[in-house]
Amino acid sequence: MNKQYILAIDQSTSGTKALILDEEGRVVSQTGREHRQKISAEGWVSHDPVEIYRNTIAAAADALSRPGMAPLVACAAVSNQRETALVWDRKTGIPVDDAVVWQCSRGAEICGRIRDMAEDIQKKTGLPLSPYFSASKVAWLLEHTGNLHNKNLFAGTVDSWLVYKLTGNFKTDWSNASRTQLLNLHTLTWDQDICGSFGIDPALLPEICDSNACFGHTDFEGLLPRPVPLHCAMGDSHASLFGQGCLEKGMGKVSYGTGSSVMVNTGEQPVFRENLSTSIAWGMNGRVNYALEGNINYSGAVIKWLVEDVKLLSSAALAGHEAAAANPEDTTYLVPAFSGLGAPYWAEDAKAAFWGMTRKTGRAELIKAAEECIAYQIADVIRTIGEEGITLRELRIDGGGSGDRYLLQFQSDILNLPVSVSTAGELSGMGAAYAAGLALGIYDHGIFSRRSSAGYEPTMDGERRKRLYGGWLEAVRAVTGAGRA
Repeated sequence: MNKQYILAIDQSTSGTKALILDEEGRVVSQTGREHRQKISAEGWVSHDPVEIYRNTIAAAADALSRPGMAPLVACAAVSNQRETALVWDRKTGIPVDDAVVWQCSRGAEICGRIRDMAEDIQKKTGLPLSPYFSASKVAWLLEHTGNLHNKNLFAGTVDSWLVYKLTGNFKTDWSNASRTQLLNLHTLTWDQDICGSFGIDPALLPEICDSNACFGHTDFEGLLPRPVPLHCAMGDSHASLFGQGCLEKGMGKVSYGTGSSVMVNTGEQPVFRENLSTSIAWGMNGRVNYALEGNINYSGAVIKWLVEDVKLLSSAALAGHEAAAANPEDTTYLVPAFSGLGAPYWAEDAKAAFWGMTRKTGRAELIKAAEECIAYQIADVIRTIGEEGITLRELRIDGGGSGDRYLLQFQSDILNLPVSVSTAGELSGMGAAYAAGLALGIYDHGIFSRRSSAGYEPTMDGERRKRLYGGWLEAVRAVTGAGRA
């Protein structure tokens, strides 16, 4: 077999990575560039789209630096941070302002204006009305950016921005479209009424394509000797679900990242749940698969907060070690509602708090509480999904926290469920590359059998599990005034 490489771009909340995969699906080159996290006095979170694109090209250049590699690239793929939204001038290609990041809740007032439509919006889009999703972010940009009158604009998510910059085409895929809160899951079209309620003209929005469609051709600004097809664009959580091989109904995964996505494949029929999100997992070859999902605002970001803001840790890599050294009987919980709580609570006004501290609670115990709050939040979502009769045999895990042995064991214990951790660290980019390679015939479905993983089994006794999780629910009730029974 002649060598054929796939260049995958994984554009995440913290940075942009470029991966080169060979014809066996192995990562043979990987590089990345971080971008600025722009946080205003109001706590609004923004990214510079131009910086993100420059980093995309720079990361690709670094990954392709080995002599003779660029001519072997057969296609490209993109996975991206979801919900983050931007608006740009379609003539000049210049953004009207920074992108509004998925974590940012500045669209809360806009959502509040149309609260009477919340039930209808969720029935149509599968998403609870929230500033988490792209619709209110685009609406905020259109309302608060000056000099937009009579301008010819595009509005989209990060995938559509990168597709536009790389190929000149304005397209998105089903997975990203389903996370905007503007896509009607029943008609599979941009919903005119919902767009109107947010003050968004559907003409501003991109063409929706299958996730493994050809989005156009690109040479990455001359890095490749010829243009190659960009043959996949997919939201990062969806791409990791695909990369994990969760192709059948009832298979699920968690991506530990800045936030966490808990996603379960529900097959070719959507499952609607009031306090979770129904999304399109992917659309391929003219058919769509749906997913039930819970999104957690703060997981890895909690550990970053410990390192950068409160200085309890010198490195995020030490969190698990420090937690393991803490008093296991300490009753401290951290409810990380720094920008409200996501699924299944959707408590936008909640504030973060440590709960249950005693005089003997020290630094290690606070770190332990921060570690465990990640697992508790994921357990909330998995239990809610279980109420729909969807029972997982195992939970597959990937992402930045997948090397944290303390967290992974606690996750297995608190769920009473085996945990399978991918030993590949870049499932989002790899999943997008798999989809592109399958579309072009570079790969077959045997690619998923090569998935390697490490396993964790629950060891905690049932009484302790019940007591610990009950304490977590009490802490959540204290912060939100609500909790799960």
